[in-house]
Amino acid sequence: MTTIESVKTIISAFGGIALLLYGMHVLGDGLEKISGGRMEKVLEKLTNNIIKAVLLGALVTAVVQSSGATTVIVVGLVNAGILKLRSAVGIIMGANIGTTITGQILRLGDLAGNNSFGEAIDLLTPAYLAPFVAIIGMIIIMIGKKDNVKTIGDIFVGLGVLFTGMLSLTEAVEPLSKLEGFQNLFASLENPLLGIIAGALVTALLQSSSASVGILQAISTTGVLTFASAFPIIMGQNIGTCSTSLISSMGANKNAKRAAMVHFYFNIIGTVLFLSVIYIIKATAGISFWNDKMNMGSIANFHTFFNIIVTMFFIPFHTLLEKLAVITIRNTESDGEDDIIEESGENILDSRFLKSPSLAIQQANNAIVYMGNLAKRNFTMSYELFKNFDEKNIEKIKECEDIIDRTEDRLNKYIVSITDCELNENESRIVTSLLHLLTDFERIGDYAVNIMERAEVMHEREQEFSDEAIMDFDILKNALEEIIAMSIDAVAYNNQITAMKIEPLEETIDQIEFTLKNRHIERLKSGNCAIDRGVLFLDTLSDMERISDHCSNVGVHVLNRHIVNKGGINRHEYIKSIHKGENKEYADAFNEYHEKYNLK
Repeated sequence: MTTIESVKTIISAFGGIALLLYGMHVLGDGLEKISGGRMEKVLEKLTNNIIKAVLLGALVTAVVQSSGATTVIVVGLVNAGILKLRSAVGIIMGANIGTTITGQILRLGDLAGNNSFGEAIDLLTPAYLAPFVAIIGMIIIMIGKKDNVKTIGDIFVGLGVLFTGMLSLTEAVEPLSKLEGFQNLFASLENPLLGIIAGALVTALLQSSSASVGILQAISTTGVLTFASAFPIIMGQNIGTCSTSLISSMGANKNAKRAAMVHFYFNIIGTVLFLSVIYIIKATAGISFWNDKMNMGSIANFHTFFNIIVTMFFIPFHTLLEKLAVITIRNTESDGEDDIIEESGENILDSRFLKSPSLAIQQANNAIVYMGNLAKRNFTMSYELFKNFDEKNIEKIKECEDIIDRTEDRLNKYIVSITDCELNENESRIVTSLLHLLTDFERIGDYAVNIMERAEVMHEREQEFSDEAIMDFDILKNALEEIIAMSIDAVAYNNQITAMKIEPLEETIDQIEFTLKNRHIERLKSGNCAIDRGVLFLDTLSDMERISDHCSNVGVHVLNRHIVNKGGINRHEYIKSIHKGENKEYADAFNEYHEKYNLK
């Protein structure tokens, strides 16, 4: 082979690898989109049943076409406190089985020339499937109008590119089979240590065991790959895939690091045990097919067999993997006994979730709900200061407000990162609503702090509101707690019915505020209330009413998620239309709230 021919072969081989990797990316991305994040939500609801965990891990990985992606998502869920470490063990074990599906797809190349099935079976080989599925995919993309339909087209195109890359790589490596140096290279890899290192390095570099197995399958077509040389390489590929989860766990909390270590120990221990058994059998009884040539099908079968056997072996001992990870990543004296992760916006907004936009959007939504709960807590604590002033509660309110502000800042950046992902129309609507909701819940927290500061002023002046004023305030406070809770619920569950009930309660709160203001003015006129306390009363009343305005905004933003037209709902036009009394649901809800909070 001349120098020019060698360069052409290398370029063709790397071009085939590039197409193979890109095809896997397009296929996996399309499958993840079509799942709409449902697979990840199933993971969140996982029980401690190890068998279910393994099956779910295998299923999710088969869908996203990457054990690395599954383990990264699992590390993120553990880091956010959504998934327990014990549940994560089974999912990680199952991921190793799910990742073998790619090799089984690529083995279709072995059907070429297999006349035992008839000539028609050649239509199932990559040479025919690649252009066929790519054409179908492009037709779907061009005629499809909905995002979900176009995503199906992406899946077909990804599969076509995957097969094309495999064909290019196979054709590129075919001339290498005649080179003595190439044959000697794979002969040297019969040394188990060298084979494991080679498999691990290639997989770590590509960040995909599926891709490295695919490359190995392409090389098998040259006829230089024997069981003796392929066996340790496949072992190494399983170790190399651990690099993805280990890298993703950097900067995460202890349990997330432990989840990554479970993946590492599972593959390392499984490889050592399996390797030991195979070489013991070879040394004693012997292995008849040790020097036989391997093809695509035998590589795919061995990869699947190895991962199933290792997983079945570890199922009874899965708790030992967890204990080993805990021993490796130890608790410090300052950690709690159970290493409980405090649910916080920082943990919820894990960058690992950005690999799955649908899951990242859900986590951003969860962080906003978290902000809303903190704002509601601050409002209640601030109001109670008028009755029972406590410096400790002042500190708690300030601490919560700091968390709200930090979460808002982190959320802004996180949502911007989500917009950089490829989103469908529905996801784009939700992201837009998140940006609005973020501001509204942050403002509710600000008004709660304003109320706290007024309580501080009254305490410094050694003043108190009259019993009559407190009784009036209690009515408004109860209504506000309900509307804030409704707003949080509407966002948490994307509840359209709850969102529609917010505005009638907001209108009721406006009437309560108007009534309380008039009553207070009468007390000022009659001299039953001092001027300075009166100003504080009216300012507090105004802050409380503005909280309800932001809750009204929340309701409209949630409703906008369900509106298909581009402009969505105009809040002012929406309020005008329902205040005309033409909306029966609004009228019924308003009457219900008016009766519930009727001022006597």
